[in-house]
Amino acid sequence: MRKAALHNLGCKVNAYETEAMGQLLEEAGYELVAFEETADVYVINTCSVTNIADRKSRQMLHRAKKRNPHAAVVAAGCYVQAAGEELQKDPAVDIVIGNNRKAELPGILEDFFAGREEARKGYVIDIGKTREYEALSIRRVSEHTRAFIKIQDGCNQFCSYCIIPYTRGRVRSRGPEDILAEVRELAGQGYQEIVLTGIHLSSYGMDFPESDREDLLGLMTGLDRIQELKRMRLGSLEPRIITEKFAEALAGLRTLCPHFHLSLQSGSDQVLTRMNRHYTAGEYEECCRILRRWFDNPAITTDVIVGFPGETGEEFGETLEFVKKIRFYEMHIFKYSRREGTKAAGMDGQIPESVKSERSDILLKTEAALSLEYRKSFLGKKKEVLMEEKTVIGGRDYLVGYTREYVKAAVLWDREKRGKMVTGTLKEMLTDEILLLEEDLSGGR
Repeated sequence: MRKAALHNLGCKVNAYETEAMGQLLEEAGYELVAFEETADVYVINTCSVTNIADRKSRQMLHRAKKRNPHAAVVAAGCYVQAAGEELQKDPAVDIVIGNNRKAELPGILEDFFAGREEARKGYVIDIGKTREYEALSIRRVSEHTRAFIKIQDGCNQFCSYCIIPYTRGRVRSRGPEDILAEVRELAGQGYQEIVLTGIHLSSYGMDFPESDREDLLGLMTGLDRIQELKRMRLGSLEPRIITEKFAEALAGLRTLCPHFHLSLQSGSDQVLTRMNRHYTAGEYEECCRILRRWFDNPAITTDVIVGFPGETGEEFGETLEFVKKIRFYEMHIFKYSRREGTKAAGMDGQIPESVKSERSDILLKTEAALSLEYRKSFLGKKKEVLMEEKTVIGGRDYLVGYTREYVKAAVLWDREKRGKMVTGTLKEMLTDEILLLEEDLSGGR
């Protein structure tokens, strides 16, 4: 039996596809081992969102070949789409597989080990022209509480800093019946929560024929009817999807978690225009107001890029004041990274790294204060927590999980509660990130 090791780089969509490829290899008779072990096959699902991601992808491919020079090293995914010809010349790489061809992995390896010449060629399509959603699915995930479910691929937005439309192609949506079947199977196995994910989640269904049109809300309504499913969480959303009608419908879903990740990137209208984002700061703010009208203290999280080309001190100041006004629960702060192949890479006014770092530090400190403020707002409130993992705080063992708002809470360690919902009152801050849950022993849920 041949051994295979997989390593994922990048986003939750990549993670889902890596899990799916691993399960395909198991079905084909491979034994899956840790990436640090000696294997006959190494599969690196690469990322190309930044030049740094490209470099990490190359490093992992070379590390795999060094670990076992006789192994088949497979480069898959986004970096392959961006640099397929370069990788085919790399002696550390034996096979390159682009996006929308990952499901073919077992057959490609069979050809490779049989010595067929075609197996040493690149498996890369013109991703910008395909309209087919690749049929990848999972039957289980490594943790038995939460499952990420890929429902969509591709992006039509062409933000000026982003390479993803070129490496992932145009919007392609997965059929709703396929998604429903996968979630039913996972929920039936005891998975408590699903997270819907995609490259541009808000575009789900826009590529379906008019006669078969389904959108994200319709899909979620169908998933909400699966009785075994306890929680449903959304991945990153574009702000423009948030309307009164959309929020009202979401508020009526039994399983929906009030945790909304709305990509911001900048609080300056001028910077948003240069980024080719399709909203203003004012429109974004109204989306947050809508969510707060329909949900009680929802978690609103976001992404912010600092040091975008041409960003002035005044424009950064607008972003800083904006994030304070919105009061985000969490922010992912990124220093702008020049990505060759994007419009922004050729823009004038590239910001020095020292300035990016200074602005990033300011936002990180702001994020920490806002996040702590949001967590403290739950003190004294009764919440349901999905318990997930063991941790040590102050020398004592605790079981830690998340509320529906994705706020961390803990009870004293109890193996029997792992993977289960525990209801109680959030009493105090154990750390700046974890609240202590006093369990409700009355039997109420």
